Amino acid sequence: MAKALVKTDFKFPNQTDARKGKVRDVYFIGDDLLIIVVTDRISAFDFIMPEGIPFKGHILNMIAAKFLDATADIVPNWKLATPDPMVTVGLRCEPFKVEMVIRGYLTGSAWREYKAGARTLCGIALPDGMKENQKFPAPIITPTTKADEGHDENISKEEIIAQGLVSKEDYEQLEECTYALFQRGTEMSESKGLILVDTKYEFGKKDGKIYLIDEIHTPDSSRYFYADGYQERFEKGEEQKQLSKEFVRKWLMENGFQGKEGQKIPEMTPAYCESVSERYIELYEKITGEKFVKADINDVSARIERNINAWLKQ
Repeated sequence: MAKALVKTDFKFPNQTDARKGKVRDVYFIGDDLLIIVVTDRISAFDFIMPEGIPFKGHILNMIAAKFLDATADIVPNWKLATPDPMVTVGLRCEPFKVEMVIRGYLTGSAWREYKAGARTLCGIALPDGMKENQKFPAPIITPTTKADEGHDENISKEEIIAQGLVSKEDYEQLEECTYALFQRGTEMSESKGLILVDTKYEFGKKDGKIYLIDEIHTPDSSRYFYADGYQERFEKGEEQKQLSKEFVRKWLMENGFQGKEGQKIPEMTPAYCESVSERYIELYEKITGEKFVKADINDVSARIERNINAWLKQ
């Protein structure tokens, strides 16, 4: 089986700090630059799984790079370069303490809450009688707090402004960008026979200006349905054919894990990890319309270090 990159420990020239996220490892260079290495780690229910998924980091990084480039006319973003398939280098911004989640359809955690009886989501009233995977009349924004550790929590626009997490003026700009980015992502997905179901965006500020940061429209932050057969499956109450990380969450739930206390993460066999890798490759090819070319992974760490150092020297 192909080897997955689950850990990094680089020391770059002028490096001031390093932080490890669930999937991304961030290296701070001087005051203005960030190097983000997208590892092959996979997380679900806010837990990092014990095994990595080969080529996952490469796939996520390159999808995000394509969408960052394709949306730069809507809002400026942090990306400067991708010196390695698993690396993006960009501007260091001060992140807002909220994530902008936008939903076009009632599915995933929103559906689980709705099914349990909830009729408001982040302060937004939802009508009775909706079904799983039903399209909303118009996309809704359901923000979450951005937790450094543990779970992100749903929060309303009013609470965000009242708590001073984001100013009213900035929040309205974030909303505007979120709707416009989702519309662009929707159009790009439609051209490839996909439905962009829901996603999240993160924003930051640099020199008083709002930037889109992190990654966008990857299967880790977004959910896609196949457009072909969507309506028929919806009418029959069948599961949608989808490209997202939800299939991993479903596998975990079927095997008794939902991130709750006392639950044990099921064994991720090499065959299972390989099957997840294949699903990620399928998504890459479907959403970009390009054949996925596997990078050399004989020594991923050495390759990444070499490529980043070469870029920094420039």
